[in-house]
Amino acid sequence: MTDTTKTAVAQQDKRGIGDAIRSWWDGLSRPGQWAVGIPVLAVLALLPLFPPPLLDTPGASFAGVMAQFAMYALIAIGLNVVVGQAGLLDLGYVGFYAVGAYTVGLLTSPNSPWNQTDGGWLEPGWAWVACLPLAVALTAVAGLILGAPTLRLRGDYLAIVTLGFGEIVRLMADNLGDLTNGSLGLSKISYPEVGESETKPGGFFSPGNLGDPDSWNPFTRASNGAWWFWLGLALVVVVLLVIGNLERSRVGRSWVAIREDEDAAEIMGVPTFKFKLWAFVIGASVGGLSGAMYAGQVTYVNPKQFDIILSMLFLCAVVLGGSGNKLGVIVGAFLIAYLPVRLQSVQLVSNESTGYLLLAVDVAVLVGLWLLWRWRGNTLGVWATRAVTTVAVVAVILGLLLLGSVLLHRQGGAQSLGDLKYLYFGIALVVMMILRPQGLFPVRQKLLTYGRQVYQAVRKPAELIGARR
Repeated sequence: MTDTTKTAVAQQDKRGIGDAIRSWWDGLSRPGQWAVGIPVLAVLALLPLFPPPLLDTPGASFAGVMAQFAMYALIAIGLNVVVGQAGLLDLGYVGFYAVGAYTVGLLTSPNSPWNQTDGGWLEPGWAWVACLPLAVALTAVAGLILGAPTLRLRGDYLAIVTLGFGEIVRLMADNLGDLTNGSLGLSKISYPEVGESETKPGGFFSPGNLGDPDSWNPFTRASNGAWWFWLGLALVVVVLLVIGNLERSRVGRSWVAIREDEDAAEIMGVPTFKFKLWAFVIGASVGGLSGAMYAGQVTYVNPKQFDIILSMLFLCAVVLGGSGNKLGVIVGAFLIAYLPVRLQSVQLVSNESTGYLLLAVDVAVLVGLWLLWRWRGNTLGVWATRAVTTVAVVAVILGLLLLGSVLLHRQGGAQSLGDLKYLYFGIALVVMMILRPQGLFPVRQKLLTYGRQVYQAVRKPAELIGARR
């Protein structure tokens, strides 16, 4: 065997942990995958009831955080279809989230002139359930209305149009006071009234259901946050199955072709506009589904809850987790939902003297990095240069934060790390773009229908030739 063939075979045999897990999972039959997946889902379902000490959130309900994570996971999956699969940069995805939430609010809130639960065609007990498909359908129509005239644009132009859509939805909700109650919002929105009893007058999903932490019965122990998490988990599984089947079909292969090179895909006969519109409508409907869940859980919506910064957080979840990877963006959604709440009880500096000490250490690190760059900068490798640059950026930002916290420190009033979520998510994006631009869990796309069979057919002759020689 030649040296080139030996090198190629050796490189093929080197696999990372993620690739090994992926190959093991793909090697399982469909019943085998379900046999592994169901216990994993069961463990996830028990997390809100028995939170591990390291994961628990002091000062906030862990079950409520997990419910928010389930909603963010739905959003990340829907946005991943648009951004990760079809390659369309959508900066106004929060608009679809708002449309879904306001659909439920307008039909079930007493503050709305369109309320249908007070003598209308909606019975209060099942009003939220009936509004759920309506919210999905209306957001799909909103995606169709937005996408039909704008998806012929590309790149930055499309991003600006979608950004404007998100702001238009928020401003309409704020200015149409006769319909949406303006900045006062819509309150007392319906939720699933299931499991009503003397101890739970509003049912399992009621905001008044705090659960019984002393009970070992999971249904009695579960608070409303746990029930919303279980519902969200079920919806995530359904959406993953639907989108997973789409990805393995002609639609998914067309999305990947458009993402990689839209001109080449169109030359090869792919109707790019049609499949981009498909991606936009599907992503919008999933966003509306999450918005309907949000409105039912908090039972109140107002325009301030759907600002453009929230849309940036959704996009951050997709980029951090791995654009194009469904499970990766779910991990990104967990980071976005969990970390700000977990760090809310952590202060940047506990007292003034500690702040000065940390500031001195930070300055020493910066001086050391500067000396290293001046004396050894020309001899550093690519990864060493990236590491030094990343540490320097983080050290400068941390130094500015420490300086502000020391100068403005008041007893009992130190700044919480949870208040800096936009900052450290921004730093995380900068670091990811330097060290791992493909995200924490990069996607492994297969454009060929029988990609694995083709790979094995090409690899086996090379191995046989090597064995004979």
